[in-house]
Amino acid sequence: MTAVDGSTPSPSSAPTPDRGLGVSARGAEIGDAVAGAIEGKPEAIRLALVTLLAEGHLLIEDVPGVGKTMLAKSLARTLDCTVRRIQFTPDLLPSDITGVSVFNQETRDFEFRPGAVFANIVIGDEINRASPKTQSALLEAMEEHQVTVDGSTYPLATPFMVVATQNPIEMEGTYPLPEAQRDRFTARLSMGYPERADEMAMLAAHGGGRPLDTIKPVATATDIAALIEQVRALHVSTGVHRYAVDLVASSRRHPDLRLGASPRATLHLIRAAKASAALDDRDYVIPDDIRRLAVPVLAHRLLLTAEAQIARRTSASVVEALVDQTAIPAD
Repeated sequence: MTAVDGSTPSPSSAPTPDRGLGVSARGAEIGDAVAGAIEGKPEAIRLALVTLLAEGHLLIEDVPGVGKTMLAKSLARTLDCTVRRIQFTPDLLPSDITGVSVFNQETRDFEFRPGAVFANIVIGDEINRASPKTQSALLEAMEEHQVTVDGSTYPLATPFMVVATQNPIEMEGTYPLPEAQRDRFTARLSMGYPERADEMAMLAAHGGGRPLDTIKPVATATDIAALIEQVRALHVSTGVHRYAVDLVASSRRHPDLRLGASPRATLHLIRAAKASAALDDRDYVIPDDIRRLAVPVLAHRLLLTAEAQIARRTSASVVEALVDQTAIPAD
């Protein structure tokens, strides 16, 4: 892993993986490397891989101490590409993220100094501790893969992924993510507490050292870019497209929701389904791919009505109900 000032990594001489099988095999290789530091969380690791191959961004939301940052750092360690970490704090400035133009006394001109967002993998730790103004500095970067500073636009490296963590319990000193920000995250996952056997294994592994230090890169930025191109080429039938649209559109009419999912959510759902199919060694998407990813891709974008909150319903339970109610296409 190389942490530099945002420069694009040099092309790799590694051969491009074969279509379909290459994605599955390389995904398993990356997943196994991450699992060396994360005990008993195969679904969380898979969702992180799906988000990476779908050209998306991941929000890891859970209580402190369950491995949110460890998952983000482990994924970054498996990739030989540029990685930057941003520790979000109330005094963090937008220019710390995007960069700033500085006057050069020698050249008598302004020169651009890239911020922390200029990397392949950007780890945003405790993102909800920064002010809304600072959070909004990521909006353009996450959606358009570019940054505009002082009227000049600078492209970001490829691939580009933001992995952000936040604690949903603590409220003091935090700022809730605005809906525009949440909608740019392809998926949200919760780590959850480990099973007893996994926690015992964690004590044995972490008690004698740092498993994170043993992770070696297994793919380059060029490899990941090639895998993403293969995922893009996967076939999605008209029926599966119709199913995704019907599922997302039903969220806009549900009585428990005052804000349904956006068209961007539909696009993210299809992209994630393609990545999931590729990891399963298929070159086509099936409705089960959509159903499997509906909750992590859609739930964090929805806003419950006051009545639903009083009744202690959750956005995840609403999505699960929508999945059960939406007819699966016959074609």
